[in-house]
Amino acid sequence: MASTDSKTTTNHDTIKQWVESRGGFPATVKSTKDDGKPGLLRIDFPGYSGEDSLERIDWDSFFEKFEENDLALLYQEELKSGEESRFCKLVSR
Repeated sequence: MASTDSKTTTNHDTIKQWVESRGGFPATVKSTKDDGKPGLLRIDFPGYSGEDSLERIDWDSFFEKFEENDLALLYQEELKSGEESRFCKLVSR
């Protein structure tokens, strides 16, 4: 399987390592927060469009909501060009 193929994981350590190695961090959509708890989850990368709508959260809060919603991370290691990919999407298990 080529590294340009998408992979899916629910492993917290794998997710955290993949995100942090690309400068990303866990976030929630501000407008979906409920009683201070995260709403819709996102992975945010500095310099992307989420600055106004996303709020950084800690990994514990992220994974609590991740498990509550039975999510998985669909991600890609590399682009076809061989460059590191930041493609990822939270999907239902």
